[in-house]
Amino acid sequence: MKALEKIFNWYFSRNALPYWAVLAVDCLICYLSGIFVFWLYYHGAVTLGNLGILSKTILVYMIFNFIGFKVFHTYAGIIRYSSFIDLQRVSFAMLLSLIIAEVMHYLIYDWDFRFVRLEGRQIVLMYLIATIGMIAFRVVVKSIYDMMFNVNKGMRTLVYGVKEGGIGLAKNIRNEKPSRFRLKGFIAHDASLQGRILMGERVYIVDDKFEENLRHLGIQAVLVSPLQNERFRADNRLQDILINAGIHIFMTAQTKEWKADDDMLVQLKEISIEDLLPRDEIKVDLESIGRLLSGRQIMITGSAGSIGSEMVRQIAIYKPAQLILIDQAETPQHDIRLMMHFRWPDIKVETIVANIANQERMEKIFKNYRPEYVFHAAAYKHVPMMEDNPSESIQNNIGGTKIIADLSVKYGVKKFVMISTDKAVNPTNVMGCSKRICEIYCQSLNRKLQTQSPDYTQFVTTRFGNVLGSNGSVIPLFERQIRAGGPVTVTDPHIIRFFMLIPEACKLVLEAGTHGKGGEIFVFDMGKPVKIADLAKRMIKLSGAEHVKIEYTGLRAGEKLYEEVLSTTENTLPSFHDKIRIAQVREYDYETVNRQIKDLIFLSKQYDDMAIVRMMKNIVPEYVSNNSKYSILDSPSTK
Repeated sequence: MKALEKIFNWYFSRNALPYWAVLAVDCLICYLSGIFVFWLYYHGAVTLGNLGILSKTILVYMIFNFIGFKVFHTYAGIIRYSSFIDLQRVSFAMLLSLIIAEVMHYLIYDWDFRFVRLEGRQIVLMYLIATIGMIAFRVVVKSIYDMMFNVNKGMRTLVYGVKEGGIGLAKNIRNEKPSRFRLKGFIAHDASLQGRILMGERVYIVDDKFEENLRHLGIQAVLVSPLQNERFRADNRLQDILINAGIHIFMTAQTKEWKADDDMLVQLKEISIEDLLPRDEIKVDLESIGRLLSGRQIMITGSAGSIGSEMVRQIAIYKPAQLILIDQAETPQHDIRLMMHFRWPDIKVETIVANIANQERMEKIFKNYRPEYVFHAAAYKHVPMMEDNPSESIQNNIGGTKIIADLSVKYGVKKFVMISTDKAVNPTNVMGCSKRICEIYCQSLNRKLQTQSPDYTQFVTTRFGNVLGSNGSVIPLFERQIRAGGPVTVTDPHIIRFFMLIPEACKLVLEAGTHGKGGEIFVFDMGKPVKIADLAKRMIKLSGAEHVKIEYTGLRAGEKLYEEVLSTTENTLPSFHDKIRIAQVREYDYETVNRQIKDLIFLSKQYDDMAIVRMMKNIVPEYVSNNSKYSILDSPSTK
């Protein structure tokens, strides 16, 4: 037994037997089948004396077998993964060989050959036994392999989706060795499919008996078909049932290009909370973006941040002539340099450590590299930090943006794309107001340039909400708190936020940057808002840490209960993309805005917080502080 086990272990440790080895085994089975038929018909009269002529006779018929093997490629499959299709190929190959053999038998039966003459029924029996033997060989090898690798010990699994993607996923489950999953059925939305049998397993719908069915089957995992990702994300009832039951949920990358023989399990991963948030697939005009970026000098500020680094990755795909990457964070900027060297070694890259608020440093960079397109993502973004440090918000966010914008005009940049935030709409905090002032400056500068020359730097602003997984955002914070055993801190049980995936947001930034004509503020459709308390509860359940509590800490300084994407004083117009709208905002005079910003930057260096915020409120009258020490400035007596 140990010798046999060694043989099987050697065989299964190989990727696959070569074609010639499979062909040799099939030929041996055909040869032994012929010997057996002779032995059977001639009452055991097979001796060394007549073995030679018997072998010659069998070899003649094996020539016909080779024809069938070649036509149906019976030797091409991996034996341990044999499926019903492989067994069909063997059967058809042997049927073709039998037909040829029978035809040749009756055509040359009367010829004088030095071979053993066979009757037609003997030929049929020989081919029938050989076919059974070849099929048995494949079934036995597959069965031994399944037994050795404990195929039936994987997680008891349902597949979500019954169409092509679901069927393909189910086939992958059955073919995977060693197996992580054990197929026990399918989940469908169509009530007419309830109880139907698919691939030998039952189809279930999410009805009143569904939870009972899960318990009865002992389901441990649900695998979502790649073509059903969006439908699953929208099915909160099913999500809650699975999460509450402690069932593992796995998803693959969403794509419309899965083929029938693709292995979907390769990209399978257990879901995180980001995977469950409903969102629509975002399509962009890749051809137009490529024409804009390919072979160009591209500058990205804030290149080491969450948005900036994703912008680097997405722009690199279009093969720019050079990337000028600017960030003041040395370590993550070094990581970006290593990533570019590894993934895009052919693209010329300058990774520069610099502060965008340093006028002389930025002037030198623009003069040396002459960027054609600027994507401005650098900014301080944390509301509580900027509430405590308004002078830094002015000098970095506003001062830095003014420096980059002015240098873009001076050095002939074709297009400047600024990344703003939904916190700039009716701002209630210093950070949001600083970004609104940046928007005002860029828009007024564009309006001024537009009247001076037809060939001018176009300024485009993009505005969107929170992105999932960004540095310091709520989801990574909750994950750390859950790992630490809690509590998970939520500011208010009613607080809601809009969320978007970083790659999706960056796609829309590129789309807006490509099609923008200058002066627009593009507002992204963020989808449905998410209640942060519900988000925390789901993350706790997904982690299995049911003991972790939620603690409500109260709104932080400057924080809103509800983020707005558009101001109540603004209207929007449709644009070139159904996920992007154009905000209609009031116009500002550039000279006035420029003077106000210069005064604000000068004041910020006096580090008088109250005076700084008072001036910000004068520039942006809709800025009303919320839960902040600056709220006193909003009373009529202090204005």
